Amino acid sequence: MNNDPELNGKYLGSISQDFVIVADTLKEAAYQIKKRCFSDYPIFPVSKIDLPIGQLLIGKLELATNWNYNASYLDEFIQREIVGEDKIEEFKANYKDPDEFCCLFVVDDEFTRFVFIPYPED
Repeated sequence: MNNDPELNGKYLGSISQDFVIVADTLKEAAYQIKKRCFSDYPIFPVSKIDLPIGQLLIGKLELATNWNYNASYLDEFIQREIVGEDKIEEFKANYKDPDEFCCLFVVDDEFTRFVFIPYPED
């Protein structure tokens, strides 16, 4: 599991630009994932291409964003062995409050990381 808090500048600008547009939708999706007892650990896979992880929530053409946003959660990441059985507790310990932070799983050619971005203040 790569859980790197450092986000290279190339991605920071692109993701931050999108995040302003998608933050409310992602926050609501995280709330629904928790409320419906799917998981206490919502994760949003983000990529410029179609990913086989989770369900497409926001397509990049839908809102003219740079990235596609899928909705998923920890159990799928364990089943797909993206988070190994031996890393589950470490992941949970590093996971930030989903009411305040969005957990993105950013997948690009040379960059694949879990990234936590704070939701904008209301």
